Amino acid sequence: MLIRGCPKVSLGYGQGFFAEPADAGNRYNRERFHTMNGQHHIIPDVRETCLFLSEYAVQLFGSGCTCIRLEKNMKRIAASLGMSVEFSILPRHIHITVSQGTTDFTSVVGIRDLPISYSRITDLSRLSWQIADGKLDFEEARAVLPRVCNCSCVNPWMLTTLVSIANASFCRLFNGGPLAMAVVFIATFAGFLLKRLLLSRHIDMRVTVFLCAFLSSLIASGASVSGIVDTPDIAVATSVLYLVPGIPFINSFCDLIDRHYLCAFGRAMNAAVLLCCLSLGLCAGMALMHLDMF
Repeated sequence: MLIRGCPKVSLGYGQGFFAEPADAGNRYNRERFHTMNGQHHIIPDVRETCLFLSEYAVQLFGSGCTCIRLEKNMKRIAASLGMSVEFSILPRHIHITVSQGTTDFTSVVGIRDLPISYSRITDLSRLSWQIADGKLDFEEARAVLPRVCNCSCVNPWMLTTLVSIANASFCRLFNGGPLAMAVVFIATFAGFLLKRLLLSRHIDMRVTVFLCAFLSSLIASGASVSGIVDTPDIAVATSVLYLVPGIPFINSFCDLIDRHYLCAFGRAMNAAVLLCCLSLGLCAGMALMHLDMF
């Protein structure tokens, strides 16, 4: 098994991520076998494949991948199972249709707000290649998928520290002084901790961004008002840079180039709304400390 932190698991039918209803076999016949690595495995029907790809697409899309990667990975999995898949991404839903001959199945699944994770994108892409190369059969892939989605490859405290150091480096990049860098580090560390806490409790992303920007700007503005910061304007401005939705903006441009216009527009609007929430939080923190904005 090549997926980090996700051991190989082989479960019987109905014990994986999607449990099959007792009467589902009446409509879709799955009593077919094929040989893989010298063993016999049951080929999934279009319903099972569509449900699996629905969860796969939600996790991959929510992790921050582009539409072109999502399309390639899903088509790779479907082709390895002798099927075809078509999908469309709307601002809040993903429509997926899996076909095999004259039989097809359609699933509509809601898009979730998940933390951006390139490691999860890599693991999910690796999972699609393992299915296509015959290293995992469908039952094993269905059991491994939730483990891939739930495993965390980065220590959260290390991540928080590195993000704080990076944001303090931005302060220095804009000619911020040593004291300003220290204040930005503390403001970012506190804001990122709050972000982790709110997201773990499934608080809306817009509310999360507003509250984190408010807390970080409040700390930076307080230090600026007290006079302990040598470059107060730079400290306040850079204290919220870690909340800028850069990846959604980049992904929207990539989707636009690939002619996924609806998805590109939806991602751009979502990023714009998050940017507005960031600005409101920044202004609220500065206003509370009676710091001039202009």
